[in-house]
Amino acid sequence: MKRFSSGSLGVLQGSRVLFSDFADGGAMWTGEGDRESRHIVQFKEAFRQPPAVHVGMSMWDIDHNTNSRADLTAENITSTGFHLVFRTWGDTRVARIRADWMAIGHVPDEDDWDVA
Repeated sequence: MKRFSSGSLGVLQGSRVLFSDFADGGAMWTGEGDRESRHIVQFKEAFRQPPAVHVGMSMWDIDHNTNSRADLTAENITSTGFHLVFRTWGDTRVARIRADWMAIGHVPDEDDWDVA
């Protein structure tokens, strides 16, 4: 469990189309085996420490003639951003994916003291 002590909490959220491989014959649509799409998300404002990040698919377009295999995760989370990663494998054909994310964590407060 991630616990937050008193202080200012911040919430950031966003949405991103990770790829549209159907349009250009990309690897997610035409390939087989292990495939990955990785995108760097930069927060508009930095958190004090790495926040809790939740990701989810908000749109998926997958071929109905193959098995639907999908893994969406947040990796390398820092106070300034994270990697949004989609993976598939086998014969799955993915035309496009849109992912939404939300980050929740401590943010600097105007009443914080900077003791250097």
